[in-house]
Amino acid sequence: MNTPPNPGDALSRRRKFLYILLLGALTALGPFTVDLYLPAFPALEESFDVTAAAIQLTLTGTTVGFAVGQLVVGPFSDRFGRRGPLILATTLHIASSLGAALATDITTLSVFRVLMGVGAAGGGVVAMAMVRDLFSGYPMVRMFSRMALVNGLAPILAPVIGSQLLLVMPWPGIFYFLAAYGSLVVMASIFLIRETFPPERRSQSGNTFRQRYKAVLSDRIFVGMLLVGGFNFGGLFAYLSASPFLFQQVYGFSAQEYGLLFGINSLGIVAGVQISSRLIKRIPPQWILACSTASTLLMGALIVGLDLLGAGLWGILVPLWLYILSTGLSFPCVQVIALWKHGAQAGTAASLLGASTFMMAGIISPIVGWLGVGSAVPMGSVQALCLLGGLTALWLVVRPQTVPSIH
Repeated sequence: MNTPPNPGDALSRRRKFLYILLLGALTALGPFTVDLYLPAFPALEESFDVTAAAIQLTLTGTTVGFAVGQLVVGPFSDRFGRRGPLILATTLHIASSLGAALATDITTLSVFRVLMGVGAAGGGVVAMAMVRDLFSGYPMVRMFSRMALVNGLAPILAPVIGSQLLLVMPWPGIFYFLAAYGSLVVMASIFLIRETFPPERRSQSGNTFRQRYKAVLSDRIFVGMLLVGGFNFGGLFAYLSASPFLFQQVYGFSAQEYGLLFGINSLGIVAGVQISSRLIKRIPPQWILACSTASTLLMGALIVGLDLLGAGLWGILVPLWLYILSTGLSFPCVQVIALWKHGAQAGTAASLLGASTFMMAGIISPIVGWLGVGSAVPMGSVQALCLLGGLTALWLVVRPQTVPSIH
């Protein structure tokens, strides 16, 4: 694929750096919404006197809301521009965070967690669409990787911050913190972010939601990447859903120790993303994705095998970190392959890509809860099965040999 002139080329280095920080912060709202309250799972279980599975369902509700929100925000951003839908969605996130902080029962908390997911959807979709508005080809890869470096700090910092907040305040403080974060996003959107999708370009994306969805869903490679991205994220979410109980209740970690462990594991995502962005200069992304998906499948199987053999904590931690590293290798490749052909429908394409990942996560979370967290076997089994599905979709639907070069 020849790289056309990019509107982003006209930006100064200082302005590009500002966009990297701001767009990274926008996409980080979603991970913060998901990850910040993970250390509070045992506290929520005790506070509401419910089962671990019931608490995991609040995580499912968040991911389902995130998926639905993206399906709405993405097409709206193609029709009305990026800034307006972003501001409206994030305002909903702020209000829902305050509602969750005041919840007195698990049902109320679950409802507000769904709405928080809907509201958090704006940042991720709009940030991805803005990058596609401004760049294509390898400059797009470079921006995605740099933005991911900023965004990658979110899953590292979120559980650490959440565990530290629990030292000085009860669990509602976590949701007040999220409301404050959302307020900063709204202020940045109003005063610092310019519109990247002007009215003259919006007519190219189709006049109706149906036309925009048809344009992207008729692309076999894009549909395949929805499946690959969904399965990859589903496997990662099996870890997110099971790890608070596995490490705190089975292995006796405190909330602070779990937050530190989660941060160390999340460094694998950051490392994987940065390695992938450099490899793409020399290796087509579809082949990086083929290798990383196979590696992730192998690590999931190793978690199961080593735990059954009684390898102990390190038998989980080492393959788990390599699993997360391989997942990070996949992320930029999925985004680049899925979006390169759909600049005119970047918001819609980004929303479908995000929705598929979080829909899969919403399905996976209750399955892990149903299987139980008495050992690492249920988590590793679900991870391995997800990646088996992803590898199958890659070779049978995407077919790497048919993906055009982005260089």
